[in-house]
Amino acid sequence: MLCVLYTGEGCFEVKIEADSNDITDDKPRPYLCTVCDKRFTRKGNLIEHQLRHTGEMLYSCSQCEKRFTTPSILNKHMNVHSGKFKCTECGKCFQENRHLKSHKQIHQSYSCPQCKKRFTNQSSLMKHMNVHSSKYKCTECGKCFSSNQHLTEHGRSHSGEKPFECFVCNKRFTQSANLVMHHRIHSGEKAYKCHLCDKAFYHSGRLNTHMRVHTGDKPHMCSLCDKSFSDISALHRHKRHVHSNRRPYDCRYCGMLFKTSDELKYHVYIHTGAKPYSCRHCSDSFRRPNQLKTHLLKSHNEGTWLTCHICQKKVSRSSNLNIHLRRHDEVKPYVCSECPKRFCAADELRQHQPKHSDFRAFCCGFCGKDFKYICDVVKHGNCCSS
Repeated sequence: MLCVLYTGEGCFEVKIEADSNDITDDKPRPYLCTVCDKRFTRKGNLIEHQLRHTGEMLYSCSQCEKRFTTPSILNKHMNVHSGKFKCTECGKCFQENRHLKSHKQIHQSYSCPQCKKRFTNQSSLMKHMNVHSSKYKCTECGKCFSSNQHLTEHGRSHSGEKPFECFVCNKRFTQSANLVMHHRIHSGEKAYKCHLCDKAFYHSGRLNTHMRVHTGDKPHMCSLCDKSFSDISALHRHKRHVHSNRRPYDCRYCGMLFKTSDELKYHVYIHTGAKPYSCRHCSDSFRRPNQLKTHLLKSHNEGTWLTCHICQKKVSRSSNLNIHLRRHDEVKPYVCSECPKRFCAADELRQHQPKHSDFRAFCCGFCGKDFKYICDVVKHGNCCSS
């Protein structure tokens, strides 16, 4: 039995108490989750479990207003504010003792004299020094590596060589480790399981990133705004999409420029008319996977709506729910670098930024005239084509 006690100052104490229904393995489980068919002995356990499907975050921290799905996760988070697991060297606080122990290795480590990067042992530091000495340097792009193996693997990005082939689907990879992880897709092996929910993953890195969903930890902070992220790849995407004006991908049909290859790919579908994401229930097809996901929810009731716990609005994606919740809280993490304006969503900032620049990313396919906004291209194109 899950017993939740409020202990004051925004903290909860969670205890597991024995119950007559929980003594044997064949205990009755009358409460059924309609999403994943998992059964529970008590209604309270079912309700808590269902929050993981809906994405509802009912438990709010009284000090920083972060939200969590369960009292136990909130209680762990409160350790950061109470200083229960505090580093005596730098004062940083953690949710669990194991996180503190792992952090302490930073203060007991070996430091690179040139870039100040730290390592847990001397051999790792010596290998890292090869980067500064340019011992293993790529002749194509000048990038340096810590070992010959890393240099060899990097060289394949220039040559296009992919020596490791999957014997099931013939997909090829530049590294053997990537092939090993890929094989788990075919075998269904997910050895790394979350102890807080039912999710499992193909490799440990994905599990470590997933755990931050429960802990609320976002250690990767953007140096250009006050937004932080749970994994480094999300931070890189954020900087590329929000703070960079570099658009290296151009459309061969209309000359429109894009920041990522995915954006270009979806845009080209507009010209070609391709809709590769097909519904398995009907004849509808879509240009983007998120459009298909929304269609499955609305038309075929497949999947799970995410519900706002404040106004009960339903959305199809977690990113849309996060943006929606920011509007309730009046949180605007996206800051314009040219003026004081702030925005709830990255798209809103991108739409605003052209006001401060003469950069014209949109081109008329009929006459070649450039425009700042795509809506202006559409208006112009109607006149130009008539």
